[in-house]
Amino acid sequence: MENQTFNADMLNIEGLKVSSEASIPVFTFLLLTYIFIMVSNISLIILISLEKSLHQPMYLLFCNMIVNDIFEATIIIPPLLSQIFVPIMDRYIHYVNCVIQAFFAHFHASATHTVLMIGLSIRLSRCRQVIFNPYCENASLFKLSCESVLINQIYGLGYTVVLLGSSIGSITLTYLKIAAVCLSRKNKVLNSRALQTCASHLTLYLVLLVVGIVNITLHRFPDLSDQQKIATVMVHVIPPALDPVIYGLQIQVVRQKLISYLRVLKDNM
Repeated sequence: MENQTFNADMLNIEGLKVSSEASIPVFTFLLLTYIFIMVSNISLIILISLEKSLHQPMYLLFCNMIVNDIFEATIIIPPLLSQIFVPIMDRYIHYVNCVIQAFFAHFHASATHTVLMIGLSIRLSRCRQVIFNPYCENASLFKLSCESVLINQIYGLGYTVVLLGSSIGSITLTYLKIAAVCLSRKNKVLNSRALQTCASHLTLYLVLLVVGIVNITLHRFPDLSDQQKIATVMVHVIPPALDPVIYGLQIQVVRQKLISYLRVLKDNM
């Protein structure tokens, strides 16, 4: 009975296929990336919290994004690190833990979407026990079922189209309005500030859009499973690592405050 319960509730998570020669470099890269994400983002949170001049809606919104990045990276990277030196056949995860990880892996993007999708996922019967992705997410949970998941796929694709469409539309409309204001006022100082802010925002947005689309596209091609795994990991590694660089260091006020704090810290040492 115990073996049957184990077989029913335990899943084999394939994770990243890393050769023995590449295990240490991959582990080192992910570990250093995670350390950089945590140190840089937490430093910016402390800076924004301590500096009263940064207690403004824009910086508080930025702080919220930083918290989401920390949360996202912590959900994905540490489990990946724990799997690298473990043989693929010995990588197990309890089904409940897999569902929880899938929920939190998607939570930062859209809580409502995740609740609905995970709610559909856990109601499906399971006749497979292998998670081919590096971590648990909705698409992997769907593939455990031998039932028709057409309704899940239609909902997921439909939501993705609506989400991307509304996102791209709102970004385009906003940038057109900013461009119109800049052209009408012809103020070099204001235009320079607007260009700097927009460039940082647009760069990060394009990174998110590209890695997201690549990941979604590769999911449809089983023959490219290894490439899809790498793309899936990058979705949760690149944005959290770039956010503090693109936003934190490009925003002049944040950059100046950070430099001043570092100088004080250096003088005290």
